[in-house]
Amino acid sequence: MAAVAQQRPSTIARTAVLASPDVSFRRRLRDALTELRWQVREAAGGAETLACLDASPAEAVVVDSWLPDLEIQEFIVEFERAHPGVDLVLADASSPASSWRSPRRNEVLHALRRAQSPDGAAWNSAPRSIAQGPISAVPAPVEAQEQTIMPGVPAFSRTAESTVPLPPASRGLPEFVGSDPALLEVSRRIRLVAPRSTPVLVEGPTGSGKELVARALHRLSPRATHRFVALNCAAIPEALLEAELFGHTRGAFTGAVQGRTGRIEAAHGGTLLLDEIGEMPLALQAKLLRFLETGELQRVGDNEPVRVDVRIVAATHRPLGALAAKGGFRADLYYRLAVFFIRTPALAGRTADIQALTAHFLEKMARKSPARSMTAAALSALTAHPWPGNVRELEHVLERAWILAEDRPCIDRQEIEFDLPE
Repeated sequence: MAAVAQQRPSTIARTAVLASPDVSFRRRLRDALTELRWQVREAAGGAETLACLDASPAEAVVVDSWLPDLEIQEFIVEFERAHPGVDLVLADASSPASSWRSPRRNEVLHALRRAQSPDGAAWNSAPRSIAQGPISAVPAPVEAQEQTIMPGVPAFSRTAESTVPLPPASRGLPEFVGSDPALLEVSRRIRLVAPRSTPVLVEGPTGSGKELVARALHRLSPRATHRFVALNCAAIPEALLEAELFGHTRGAFTGAVQGRTGRIEAAHGGTLLLDEIGEMPLALQAKLLRFLETGELQRVGDNEPVRVDVRIVAATHRPLGALAAKGGFRADLYYRLAVFFIRTPALAGRTADIQALTAHFLEKMARKSPARSMTAAALSALTAHPWPGNVRELEHVLERAWILAEDRPCIDRQEIEFDLPE
């Protein structure tokens, strides 16, 4: 261990990262460590802490027992994998079996005790408001939801075998409903990459929630106070797409009676979602690549470059890597966009989540009209369907069933239509 300690750069000695969503606790611990001549950096969550360590190493990390974005065990596993030479101290003064201990660990523990002492507002002596956060944010168990949203379904609401518990709030993000492992992996990857500015490529079938992934990335990122801008590359004619993306000056082309800010520039400081990126013309891909490399763009009809700080999230239902290998997409742009992958799963492989999704959408519709329940026969029909349109198709089928049920309080099998009437 001495050999490890000797190899550590002197520039990180007495540098600590405090990871907690409790600003008051961080302040008390920061003050206590500063008095002991420590330099302190702060992070509100687990992913932000990992990003902070990636950017600049530290001697020790003090981490809260609850994090808003990662389970503590999940954080520890990722921390020990990526930063084995950093001393990790949990807020209860315990420590996992990591391979390195700071020679000044006692100073960290002393500061931690001071921050948690009665004079320091007794951080551990009473329930904190931040600790109450995840309790109120945890979705009600599916069984409870079924009794209020679908009371007319005995097998659906009372049979243990048919109950699909929602994932804890510390694992699944609120944007995603369900407990399928593939869906939880999506949440995990979002948490890990959100604090960074790393480009993200989201791949998945149509209707599987790719834009929800982009919005969750934006919400959990330091850019959340700035704009989230989305552009569907397949919905805009090729002749207008460049101007839509980069903006244009007055008179740049026929019909340009005034200048306009492009989507990239509009998202300055925030996040830009390029949906269906696989449909972008090759000529325009070259201009997008240059922007990604330089951070500068030129409006159509303008000679002056504009520097823009924006995080790019690209989404597609096509296998972009295979498309690039065949020449249908620029390989250099593909590698620029695909620094981090997130794949959204098809609903066909998440049959157990249909119950929770159905409850979610019925509750959503009940906000505008009287609540309705659903029979076991109707639920069985939903479960047996292959869902080629994924979650979006499920939402539309349920909205159609809601309308067909007229004033009846319960949706039955005859209201479930998977194809429009001929």
